[in-house]
Amino acid sequence: MADQSVLPETYQFAENLRRAHEGESWQGPSIAELLVGVTAAQAAARPIANAHGIWELVLHLAAWHRVVRRRIAGETLVTIPDAENFPPIDDTSESAWAAAKGALHASSAETVDLIRAFPVTRLDDEVPGKGYNYRHMLSGVVAHDAYHSGQIALLKRAGG
Repeated sequence: MADQSVLPETYQFAENLRRAHEGESWQGPSIAELLVGVTAAQAAARPIANAHGIWELVLHLAAWHRVVRRRIAGETLVTIPDAENFPPIDDTSESAWAAAKGALHASSAETVDLIRAFPVTRLDDEVPGKGYNYRHMLSGVVAHDAYHSGQIALLKRAGG
């Protein structure tokens, strides 16, 4: 791999997000690694009172990748509805769970590619409708995914 110290900052954000999902993550197992062996029933379970389950977090992560992509495209997106933030799970079959994991994987890969191609010269531009710049948003999506990977790890141990 190339010396990352000389690569653009956008590459760093993209690589950190990719690692959070695919492996070699600094904080522990990647999301893909954490989801190995998790059944639909385990993913739909809510083993910790008043906490989201694994499946809900998978859908939530994909939703926020979409938000990042929409904001990069210039859309003014201040908030998202609850039904998009934590979409309802209507089908708890194994095939629906496989589709949710596949959608997260695809969403992550698409977001990584878009961040990698994002112009470094725009990092200090303000995100439309927000009081922060793209650098803050891209750093935030990486931290967001790392945060929820920790929740997924705890839920998996708790029986979810």
